[in-house]
Amino acid sequence: MNFELLFSCFPSIKVAIVGDVMLDTYWWGNVDRISPEAPVPVVALKRKELRVGGAANVALNVVSLGAQTTVISVIGNDEDGRELVRLLNENQINTDHILQSDKRITTNKTRVMSRNQQMMRLDAEIVSDLDAKTEDKLLRHMGELFKKNKPDVLIFEDYNKGVLTEKVITALITLCRENNVITSVDPKKKNFLTFSGVTIFKPNLKEVKEGLNLSTENITLSSLQEIHKVLQQHLHHEISFITLSEKGVFYQDAGSSKIFPTHIRTIADVSGAGDTVIAVASLVYATTLDMYLAAEMANIAGGLVCEEVGTAAINKAKFKKECELLLG
Repeated sequence: MNFELLFSCFPSIKVAIVGDVMLDTYWWGNVDRISPEAPVPVVALKRKELRVGGAANVALNVVSLGAQTTVISVIGNDEDGRELVRLLNENQINTDHILQSDKRITTNKTRVMSRNQQMMRLDAEIVSDLDAKTEDKLLRHMGELFKKNKPDVLIFEDYNKGVLTEKVITALITLCRENNVITSVDPKKKNFLTFSGVTIFKPNLKEVKEGLNLSTENITLSSLQEIHKVLQQHLHHEISFITLSEKGVFYQDAGSSKIFPTHIRTIADVSGAGDTVIAVASLVYATTLDMYLAAEMANIAGGLVCEEVGTAAINKAKFKKECELLLG
């Protein structure tokens, strides 16, 4: 594989990400004592950092590899939402199809950090489904996007925060199939079996067990092939791509299947690794239509971002070097 040539193709690929975007707030400080008021550590705050999370982090990973990137979502009409849009715009991510609603708040996950360890997390969010009016508005925006600048691949990023309703999912998969657009999904339990007809279905192993009510303990190629078969009976999708945590990733398409073991890493934080995996797999598959290669590269990318603390986008130069070293 000529990775120089492959990476040079990424800027020609148009990627749309639809789902739950969020703001990740990090408060960094030091812990030197226990509070006299309660048996809890006192964090002396040093700095505050804002990052994008959820579907927005998928977008950040895609754009970091050079692809043309658009985010479709619904956020609150609030300061957190404006900060999130600002961060996306700063990274050349199209935010024209992010809707603001007075009925919702922007999801903000605040992490209190000391010595690269998370001390506490505070979540501000609304997780109820979009109302019918907002659903219709979101779908109109998607129709406009397809008419003006049809994507090559659409990534569904579901965090159970209410943007991906059954109506939105079904309508967008139909729209993509009518326009020959590749679809991939990172599902959660609530809508697990709603994504019928997608191209790439990418749960992690825990989500598969919950979604299919399985108790499988011994993870082998044959057991995963059986899981793929069961998933296909429900979803009629083309490709299963299952992340296996420290054991690597598994994929199966119409012609082949394989488990790719993880590469040895110094793990600092697994936050956002799944975002990177779905971003890389979707982009590489949209570029090459080769799921074997997409799974191999996504496996490498997921491991690389685990070396960083907090949610972080893949570093293009480092990623290309790793691909050349491990796969070239």
